[in-house]
Amino acid sequence: MSCRVLESCIGCDMCVLECPNDAISEKDGVYTINEDLCTECVGFYKSPQCMRVCAVKAIARNPERRETHDDLLAKARRSHSVLQK
Repeated sequence: MSCRVLESCIGCDMCVLECPNDAISEKDGVYTINEDLCTECVGFYKSPQCMRVCAVKAIARNPERRETHDDLLAKARRSHSVLQK
């Protein structure tokens, strides 16, 4: 799965600062997570950091986009040369 920003987001910007994949962006006060970039922080942390830092719990896993741990790790490796084997 990847993560998504819920409507309850207050726009504090904390998630953007924590994302190792630069998957979170803001446009006209609305924050979104690019699901093609989101790895739920696999390869970097044990859990999604955006969810950890969100004070209002406005980030959740997207049940409509199921990805295994191996899928997420492969996606992270494609995006980050530091994670290459």
